[in-house]
Amino acid sequence: MTLTTENKTKDKTGTPDNQGQGEKRRELMPWLKLRNIPVLKLIAAPETSEIMAANEAGLSVGEWAPFEDRGTVLGRDKKLSPARLAVPGAPTTTRQAEILNTAKIAAPTGIDGVTLGRDVLSQTVVAKDPFTDYNAVPRRASSPNVCFVGDVGAGKSSACKCGYVLRPVILRNRRAVVFDKKNEQGEGEYAQISRFFGNDPIRYALDGSGVRMNLLDPEISGTNDDGLNNQLAFLNTVPALLREGHGADEWERKALRLAYREVMRTFEGARTPTTADLHARLGVISRGEHSLFDMSDEALERLHEAGVSMRWVFDELLDHYGAIFDGETSNGVQLNGKVTTFDVSQLPETGPVIPMVMGLSNLWLLGRVRRDKGMRTNVIIEEAGHILGGPMATQQRSNIKLSRGLGISNIYCFHKETDVPAGSPGMAVIEEAQTVNIFRLERPKAAEWAVSTFGLNAGSAEDIMRLANGHYMLKGSGSVPEFEVEHVRSDWEIQMTNTDSAMAETATVVG
Repeated sequence: MTLTTENKTKDKTGTPDNQGQGEKRRELMPWLKLRNIPVLKLIAAPETSEIMAANEAGLSVGEWAPFEDRGTVLGRDKKLSPARLAVPGAPTTTRQAEILNTAKIAAPTGIDGVTLGRDVLSQTVVAKDPFTDYNAVPRRASSPNVCFVGDVGAGKSSACKCGYVLRPVILRNRRAVVFDKKNEQGEGEYAQISRFFGNDPIRYALDGSGVRMNLLDPEISGTNDDGLNNQLAFLNTVPALLREGHGADEWERKALRLAYREVMRTFEGARTPTTADLHARLGVISRGEHSLFDMSDEALERLHEAGVSMRWVFDELLDHYGAIFDGETSNGVQLNGKVTTFDVSQLPETGPVIPMVMGLSNLWLLGRVRRDKGMRTNVIIEEAGHILGGPMATQQRSNIKLSRGLGISNIYCFHKETDVPAGSPGMAVIEEAQTVNIFRLERPKAAEWAVSTFGLNAGSAEDIMRLANGHYMLKGSGSVPEFEVEHVRSDWEIQMTNTDSAMAETATVVG
């Protein structure tokens, strides 16, 4: 169809074209013809010069060249906006142009696994689960361990409760065990969840109102991943915890082994020995011990003195923390159904008791799972710096492979990079995790640490510093880049997971 001045097309005012306008239309005819081809009209933009010429001619061509103009259309009206931007416009923005790259906006995960939230970019469901990833073909993760890191109040607790406790335990052969550190009105923050599933928390307290845990409990007598006796390895850690990092030397360790072997022989077939029984035998040296054959009197005396030094260490343990460690393990310490919580929220924040209770309870758990196989277990360790930031980290790392063989996924939750020293066994545990959830870290140093430690894209630190509450960067294994997830909860989950009831009458935000 050819446009001429005889065509009775109307201009934008609704009046017939006059002769001058017709001449101008003929000059613009090549482009105007293209605009009337249905397909090209949609996908072929005209040249900027053609649009400008048509606009100057007073013709209505349905196009505007913002990238050649300055300011905005609104800015031309002085009554509406007296200021005009002094920068040229742009044909599009980076966010709008992302639609042109479908790889960037595709769903970042599949639909198998546990639903965690919503991908901010693609608005698709994010589903992930350490056991699902580990058992996928091909395997998507060689380690089932998970890390949560972020500032207080950024949303770690509620996301962890939903994604690793409430949602997975409704599945067959799944359960959760929680080391609950945060105090919430006199008990741990997981107490409500534990009772919902029919179990009271396993509560530790120094006033005698809680449970006891025996260092010589037979449940923890197995070997760790290094082939060492778990009980003896834990006993060797006690001096380092009580002496602020100063562990036992080779003489003290020998005296401890002698006392341990003697007490186990003495009570074999009878009752279970306790920490007090071990304490009574430290420093007692028998010349009939085969490993001491031909030792000089000086060597035996030195060994006796080392044993006495260890006796003072365990004497301090029983004096200060006997309410927890003096006696046999309480009957209330059980692996209960779907959700089991070890409540350490009422123990002193400083000192050795929290890492000692966490470490010993973790060993007890491994022993029980050995006899109770067939369940996949998420073990959530809140305030994981207590167990990864000190002497207990070596034991924790030694049991990583053992945990994997027993169907255990360890979920470590901590606040900042200083919770776990660089180069320590605890940092090695963190670096081995192949699912990482990074919540807001407002300090630049902390954000940069997360980028380098977990292999995030350069420049992600600024994004981490600006994350909203309940949003986090999810990084899995391999070369797949991290992406932002929005944690989404049901009304019931909000009631079960909020942890700010002491600060707000109606808690509706991400806790």
